[in-house]
Amino acid sequence: MKSTNLLPPPNPTMSAATTTIPPSTHLSANKTPPTFLKLTLFKPLTKTTPFHHSNLTHKISSTIYSRNPLSDVISSFQQHPDDQNPIFYSEDDDKPREECGVVGIFNDPEASRLCYLALHALQHRGQEGAGIVAATPDGVLKSVTGVGLVSEVFNQSKLDQLPGDNAIGHVRYSTAGQSMLKNVQPFVAGYRFGRVGVAHNGNLVNYQTLRAELEENGSIFGTSSDTEVVLHLIAISKQRPFFLRIVEACEKLRGAYSMVFLTEDKLVAVRDPFGFRPLVMGRRSNGAIVFASETCALDLIEATYEREVNPGEVLIVDKDGVQSLCLMPHPEPKSCIFEHIYFSLPNSVVFGKSVYESRRKFGEILGTESPVDCDVVIAVPDSGVVAAIGYANKAGVPFQQGLIRSHYVGRTFIEPSQRIRDFGVKLKLSPVRAVLEGKRVVVVDDSIVRGTTSSKIVRLLKEAGAKEVHMRIASPPIIASCYYGVDTPSPDELISNRMSVEEIREFIGCDSLAFLKINSLKRMLAGDSPNFCYACFSGDYPVLPSGIVKRVGDFVDDGLNGSIDSIDGGWLQGSKEQKGDDLGVNYEEQDGKVPV
Repeated sequence: MKSTNLLPPPNPTMSAATTTIPPSTHLSANKTPPTFLKLTLFKPLTKTTPFHHSNLTHKISSTIYSRNPLSDVISSFQQHPDDQNPIFYSEDDDKPREECGVVGIFNDPEASRLCYLALHALQHRGQEGAGIVAATPDGVLKSVTGVGLVSEVFNQSKLDQLPGDNAIGHVRYSTAGQSMLKNVQPFVAGYRFGRVGVAHNGNLVNYQTLRAELEENGSIFGTSSDTEVVLHLIAISKQRPFFLRIVEACEKLRGAYSMVFLTEDKLVAVRDPFGFRPLVMGRRSNGAIVFASETCALDLIEATYEREVNPGEVLIVDKDGVQSLCLMPHPEPKSCIFEHIYFSLPNSVVFGKSVYESRRKFGEILGTESPVDCDVVIAVPDSGVVAAIGYANKAGVPFQQGLIRSHYVGRTFIEPSQRIRDFGVKLKLSPVRAVLEGKRVVVVDDSIVRGTTSSKIVRLLKEAGAKEVHMRIASPPIIASCYYGVDTPSPDELISNRMSVEEIREFIGCDSLAFLKINSLKRMLAGDSPNFCYACFSGDYPVLPSGIVKRVGDFVDDGLNGSIDSIDGGWLQGSKEQKGDDLGVNYEEQDGKVPV
């Protein structure tokens, strides 16, 4: 069936866009909603499937990631953009980055303003763009989106344009060096039977296959986002009522997705069957239902945490209450372990566990398994702080602030004409000489990706007078890329994929180096261990991609210029004729251009 152009791009010269879609005149008059039990809760999953993890040495051969679809994506981007353009500074250029955060609010007269506050709480999940869609009292979906931080996109007059009791919101981490307005969510679309807005956290591994099929049938795309595919699938579905269109669309998706949908009278939350990305439900004292990526957003707007949206679950909220529907029989969950290591705020409860407690235990395990004689324990702020506290407690050594982080560093700066070594890191982190001088220092960080920032931090500490610098990393070595909504470099750029621990120690310049052992991590998680995804540590992916996979990376073109096939590095060049089942791709039979 032909699909209309769902998303005409807004004016690219404007810093923010306001979109209004009028009420539909084509709504069916004889809809009969199916009967569901209110808030049907799933039984706890039985842990019957054993989890097998191959023993990995710290130095991984290239065969470990031979099936990783991202292994050759950035062959033409070996030099870091900061080295080419000294006036651009990425605040966390040596960390994996979460792609986005979502929020949804139903039946609160201050819905859009509460969305605004919740997005503030989720700002760490995306700093490149933000948007809110509200369902107005007269049945219109109004949208305000913009490039920048939440506080830069919204003001009082913008929020005044978003009246109504129901709203959804989104913060975005750009997948390119420059964020583009038309890719900022939530997306709003009109189709034959109504209007719908959607905000998505995650990444679809069969996006290109689905897009190609839709384009063959006449669909026209206005963005390069995989989220737009979901809207097209909803538009061509013949299911009734509306939420069954969502179910049918999601049955065709593969990969990671936690999404919230908004219509004139409903809020729908969906989580993929593996539960890669988090999504929680809460309730305000006035009865309003809230969905958010993390519980920290619930805390800010005084909503009580009730539970997670279960993997493979669809929750429909309307005037009749909350209904639960199983999207599809879901396998053992594979939630992203990096939410507990780095992405989520320590005050959040994610996947049913306190992030603070997880990080504290990571540090305690390091203190037990990798002790060293030291005088002080410090952290790389902010994500290493809780693990450092755990390490210090176990080691019986005081934890102190040896590095002070500046929270006022913007995305760009004017560098002095005379080159200053490690200028970017010095803008962000300042050593405290009184804490460091003449001391044997343990510095705890959450992860090492490329190793470039770690080496600069070690040099900074030694220049400030540290007698010895011992690095302790509160995660296992990262050896593989993620394509479930997390920005990680290609395996060739991951230092743990190319070097042993001793070689990394020499490269960084510290006196000793130790990582959290993956088996120790799993022992700490105990019975929940099989329910997490460890692909970035093992190269074992729960869901294999189909055809051409879009990389989630900030050094790749965002797909806004030229045709899909002309994007250099943004897509893996697979066989154009390949159709194939999305979980049964035989890479060896393709034309030699998919992963090496």
